Amino acid sequence: MFDVKKILVPTDFSQYSDMALQKAVDIASKYDAKVVLLHVLDEGIQQCAADYCLSNEVFLKIEDDTMTASKEKLRNEVNSLKEKKPVEIDYDIRKGSPADVILEEQQEKGIDLIVIPSHGKSGILKHLIGGVTDKVVRSAKCPVMVVRS
Repeated sequence: MFDVKKILVPTDFSQYSDMALQKAVDIASKYDAKVVLLHVLDEGIQQCAADYCLSNEVFLKIEDDTMTASKEKLRNEVNSLKEKKPVEIDYDIRKGSPADVILEEQQEKGIDLIVIPSHGKSGILKHLIGGVTDKVVRSAKCPVMVVRS
């Protein structure tokens, strides 16, 4: 029998991630499970490009501002969801390669199910970045539900 107690939902704040989160909340409500909402700050952001480099101060400020804005978005999203359904939702922000961090989070927190959108970024960007969903589906140690977008 399928018994789920912890559901991981990676988000990039896209409409597709919102759809996956809604599915996860519905499942959590049915199984009395906890949802863990995860946003990964991709370390692919470069301090230097060609002959131009940002100063370390400016780079760290951008990184800090991004972290602060992401925390605020997560907090607002969680508060909004909790008003609609009485589900326990935690959130976390980590830095790194999105697929790798998602898989690490699954192992570290004993996640029973990952609910992830089939697409995150839109347009040509999704092809250049690579398939986070594909890597998670192939490598996760728990069931993965892919929400079609």
